[in-house]
Amino acid sequence: MLRGSEPNRINNWVCVLERGTEYEVELAKSYLASLKIPSNILSKRDSSYSLNIGEMSMVYLYVPEEFVKKARKALRALEEEEVDDDIENEDEVDTGDEPF
Repeated sequence: MLRGSEPNRINNWVCVLERGTEYEVELAKSYLASLKIPSNILSKRDSSYSLNIGEMSMVYLYVPEEFVKKARKALRALEEEEVDDDIENEDEVDTGDEPF
């Protein structure tokens, strides 16, 4: 049974990502799949209340123990890439001073 907001312990699987929204975990799962890293999602989200905050909404991404290092490295790289993209997009803000 699902208990609390902590990831469940599952034999031979390790939680590598915890988020409050399913789409973030789905994107990470897809990214890992593109790298041939198997993963599974465990959602504690209570769909009857449509909550997306708190312990009744946590979504977890698990990978087999032998893929933990590779998965965590890939997810760190993905997160760093997203931060770099955000910084680049901030630099491209249109101030109206330049012609089209």
